[in-house]
Amino acid sequence: MRPWVGIGLVLIVMILASLAVGAASISDGDGGWLIWVSRFPRTAAALLAGAGLALAGVVIQNVVQNRLVEPTLTGTPEAAMLGLLGVTLIAPGLAVAGKMLIAAGCALLGMVGFLALARRISPRDPMLLPIVGLIYGGILGAIATYVAWQTDLMQFLGIWQLGEFSAVMQGRYEWLWAVAALAFGLYLIADRITILGLGETQARSLGLGYEQTRAIGLVIVSVLTAIVLVTVGAFPFVGLVAPNLASRWQGDNLRANLPIIALGGAMLVLGADIIGRLIVYPYEIPAATLVAILGAGVFLWLLHAAPRRA
Repeated sequence: MRPWVGIGLVLIVMILASLAVGAASISDGDGGWLIWVSRFPRTAAALLAGAGLALAGVVIQNVVQNRLVEPTLTGTPEAAMLGLLGVTLIAPGLAVAGKMLIAAGCALLGMVGFLALARRISPRDPMLLPIVGLIYGGILGAIATYVAWQTDLMQFLGIWQLGEFSAVMQGRYEWLWAVAALAFGLYLIADRITILGLGETQARSLGLGYEQTRAIGLVIVSVLTAIVLVTVGAFPFVGLVAPNLASRWQGDNLRANLPIIALGGAMLVLGADIIGRLIVYPYEIPAATLVAILGAGVFLWLLHAAPRRA
């Protein structure tokens, strides 16, 4: 119980800091308006985006049975960006919901391509799969960059590639609340996702509908990725750091770990956003930059600690 009390206090302090920190002072006459229109949406967006990406990470790890994988190491955001580029060229006036749906569909196709590659990789070396995912994502990212360059959409691509919250205001982040609904749905099927992580043979022997459960998991990952990407941009390594730290702290009970994973991802992204506002105050460093620095370090540590099978 004591660790949870400590975590709760830290979270409260972080939320209060996020509401207070910024170039504009809340002590002015419009402080209440500033908090309601800008600071609270920004804080909620950071918490929801971090939680969603962390949950997407733990799902994809169970799908491929590899703890070193997360959405940005499977080409999922890059595939979603290609979908967004396409809809921007073909139907620029499409509603946000439609853009998210197309981005989610393309993200799902990107994951299917990654899974096709994963089947050809030996599971004996867990470090090989994320490296292949990096290359796969790099290829998709290069295609997206070429398309954006040829169509004068590099500014849009830059916004999607670099996650930050400076433009988040009331009316521009509310789709992120869908993360809470998806998290609840994931909690309901947590046991099935756990069995999925045992591998196809064992999952089928335990009576699990393997293909159906995997499809549900992939859809959840693609929707979570698309919602975050369209709303605030891409954040690397969140889905890697939070699930791995949670499992090392609490073990591998996914149902028990889901709240911890979501909270860890939320606090990681919110903390990065707060620090990004303070380092070069009153200017900002994008939260995704700081998350990437921390996540890269954790990724290298996990690569070093990963066991190799003979």
